[in-house]
Amino acid sequence: LPLLQAAGKKSSFSLLGLTEAELKEQFVRGDGPGGQATNKTNNCVVLKHIPSGIVVKCHQTRSVEQNRKLAREILQEKVDLFYKGEDSDVFKEKKALEKKKQEKKRRAKENLERKKHFKEMQQLDKK
Repeated sequence: LPLLQAAGKKSSFSLLGLTEAELKEQFVRGDGPGGQATNKTNNCVVLKHIPSGIVVKCHQTRSVEQNRKLAREILQEKVDLFYKGEDSDVFKEKKALEKKKQEKKRRAKENLERKKHFKEMQQLDKK
């Protein structure tokens, strides 16, 4: 999910607002690396948007407050994408990043071909 990489990074979008009444929040034990520190603390936030049924689980930091904030940002972007679809700013940015990546890949391939051709010409000059 490349979308999640962008999630929680920018707040300059015109996203749909969320009200606390629409949200159901739980604190659970996180998973992944961390050993005893992870196994003992309930600092993973599970946030559900009741009208759409979208669920977000956030365990990016050790702080419950930071995880709550990040979960809300991620959920807001997902809900926006859910309701607006292709008109969503999140979707548009994702498409722009994809296009940029493809352009970079194309340029790198062209450069490689140019270098290959140059080497071939050098080999012919030596003969």
